[in-house]
Amino acid sequence: MELKQAMKNRRTFYSITGKSPIANEELKSLIDTAVLHVPSAFNSQSARVVLLLNEHHVRFWDIVKETLKAILDPEGFEGTKSKIENCFQAGYGTVLFFEDQAVVKGLQDAFALYADNFPVWSNQASAMHQYAVWLLLEEAGFGASLQHYNPLIDSAVAKEWNLSSDWKLLAQMPFGVPGAQPGEKEFQPLDSRRLVFE
Repeated sequence: MELKQAMKNRRTFYSITGKSPIANEELKSLIDTAVLHVPSAFNSQSARVVLLLNEHHVRFWDIVKETLKAILDPEGFEGTKSKIENCFQAGYGTVLFFEDQAVVKGLQDAFALYADNFPVWSNQASAMHQYAVWLLLEEAGFGASLQHYNPLIDSAVAKEWNLSSDWKLLAQMPFGVPGAQPGEKEFQPLDSRRLVFE
């Protein structure tokens, strides 16, 4: 599939299954491609990506449920629990996107003139990693969505997988073979969003 077509096909899939159209080695290779080749300011390479499969994927969403159960009223939690189990945990895996704050701070110390910009550039680099992985998953035949249960789950996630406290969790991407197609996507008029001066 060409890049342009993958961009057009990429959607938010809430209905995903625990199936994969590719072998895990190929899946890991897709993630590696994004980690290695997505650009970052000052070539900082501050992105940290964790791929959770099998029981690790299930455990991650159990952590999300446990965390939310402790802070939501019982009635509100039931709807949240159902969405997590049927939309995210039902998938094949989850990609976690982090930014290494030690790298960011090191750049702030080394280039004081741009210190305020490095956290912004770090977030931009993470966004590019998220989009690249999303496109690669789409091209491989997966459906995915982007979730943000951070920072509520950060400490529990770091403890569960023994991750560095310098890694800041920014997004979670559950994925799997689509169980259903999303509805039609509506677009705002292009002329109000894109200007051309020739």
